[in-house]
Formats: sequence, structure tokens, C-alpha cells
Amino acid sequence: MKPGLHEYWVEKKIIPAVRTPEDLEEACRSEWPAIFLLTGDLLTVEHYVGQALSAGKQVFLHVDFIMGLGGDPIVMKYIAEKVRPTGIISTKSHFVKHAKRNGLMAIQRLFLIDTGALQHGIQNIEQSGPDAVEIMPGLIPRVIRELKTRVNVPIIAGGLIRDHSEIHTALEAGAMAVSMGDKRLWV
Repeated sequence: MKPGLHEYWVEKKIIPAVRTPEDLEEACRSEWPAIFLLTGDLLTVEHYVGQALSAGKQVFLHVDFIMGLGGDPIVMKYIAEKVRPTGIISTKSHFVKHAKRNGLMAIQRLFLIDTGALQHGIQNIEQSGPDAVEIMPGLIPRVIRELKTRVNVPIIAGGLIRDHSEIHTALEAGAMAVSMGDKRLWV
């Protein structure tokens, strides 16, 4: 049985968000136990995931960014059986549901731009059953606290994080971890 997401980030609260192959190499050398992979295509993603897994990392593949993948449910079966990441990230609830059905962990990404988006996001979480939710932008401590009281899944803050004080603010508000693409914050 796979551990819950909170077990990955008990002590290590930073998640490198990898956008280039060069960043993948650096993230693989980092101390962080997991990475969010936001680069690749149908022909390269299996190699990238394998590279990170070989480095001992947990890999969460952001399927919305992988070129060549369609919206058909068979995509999650392909990812689970051929690519074999630890889990996926998606804004699409149907991808989250199908990933779970295929034995992958799933993180639902939400863009919280207003109250309506927050309400809709809570409904999506309840319907898709993700293992965690990543909220963007990550600089909204009040919303992190509110969401934490309304959903029963770990919260990852991401997006627009620029310095360590913002990481601490998100964690103090109740985020389980913070994802970021800025390599300066991976150290």
C-alpha cells in the first residue's frame, strides 16, 4: 500500500516544480523527496519519470502539461502502466478520478481566483476524491486556513512563491507543503 501524501512531507516541505530537463537534473540532485514534473511529451515523459525515480524521488506528473496526452480515460491507464509515476497532478477532475482508479495517487490543482472558484473547487474535491489539493496562488493564507477546515485532504500551496518567508507563511496557515519552480528556493 502506498503511503499517504503527508508521509512524503513530514519534514521536507518544499516540492521542486520542474519545468525543463535541466531543472529535472537539479531536482534529482536535491534533498527533496518528491518533485512535480511539468515538462515532457508523449515521447519523453517515461524517460523523465524514470530518471527521477532512479534518483529516489517520488514523481507527481502534471498531466495537463504533457504534450500528446488526450482527455480520454485510457490516458491514465497508459500513465499508470507505462510511465509509472507516483501520482499525477491535474486541474481536471476526471483525470483525478481515473488516476485513482488506476492505482495512482492524485493531486487536484485549483486556481482560486474568487469565491465562486473556491466553492466550485470544494465540490470538485468532494467528487473526485484526490489525495491532496494544490491551490494557486500559494500566497493566500486566509484561504488556506478556510479550505483546511472545509476539506479533508492535505493542502499544497503553489504559485507566485518568491521567498522563504512566503513558504513559512503558507505552512503556518496550514499547507502541508509548498511547490515552486524557483530553483533558488529548493536549497
